[in-house]
Amino acid sequence: MSEQEENVESEKLAEDIRQIKEMGSVTLPDAKHVIHCLNIIGQVEGHYILPAQNKTTKYEHIIPALVAIEQDRSIEGLVIILNTVGGDVEAGLAIAELIASMKTPTVSMVVGGGHSIGVPLAVCAKKSFIVPSATMTIHPVRMNGLVLGVPQTLSYFDKMQERIVRFVCDNSAIKPERFRELMMSTGELVMDVGSVIDGEQAVKEGLIDRLGGLSEAIDCLYDMIENSSEKEKAENVSDNNRPL
Repeated sequence: MSEQEENVESEKLAEDIRQIKEMGSVTLPDAKHVIHCLNIIGQVEGHYILPAQNKTTKYEHIIPALVAIEQDRSIEGLVIILNTVGGDVEAGLAIAELIASMKTPTVSMVVGGGHSIGVPLAVCAKKSFIVPSATMTIHPVRMNGLVLGVPQTLSYFDKMQERIVRFVCDNSAIKPERFRELMMSTGELVMDVGSVIDGEQAVKEGLIDRLGGLSEAIDCLYDMIENSSEKEKAENVSDNNRPL
């Protein structure tokens, strides 16, 4: 290997290390297909900076990364690994909406937990996976700080909750009525409203597509990439055969 090639490899390694440290993400260039791995872990940080001891996923890091992935023609797919307690509702929904609108093939996998706003983030990919030991907490919207005891506050909460219900049901097979039922259950959580479901139940409810681990998620993503490539080739052939 020449000195120039060694320098390029060193720069790539340094960039991978920086991505892992800052955003919990890395692009895998030497695999069967070039895919980007993105982690959503800890607490989703929104408009307010969380304490230093909190493990966070910062949306100002994730959003530009998603834009770059969608534009980069060398990246063929995106795998999102989730182990999150939830966090800022609007930041989580913003990330979920961006992922759902991507043309790049996407697969999500819940390991550990996909709680609260982690639910929309889990279902936003084109295919979703969950390991058997993972759990997901479904509960109503909460808010910290000063809350005015007026009808408008309740209306605001209701509208925000409806946004989450609509997004989750549009991007999974669960029915709105069943999702609200799980959200408002009073027999699951101590001193709280909501439900905790494991991986098997999440699939049974239609919230997550499949039960499986990393190899299943990667195989699914490879299939999506190859199908997408074949479809694109077929469309190009069809365009070339059209009369002028």
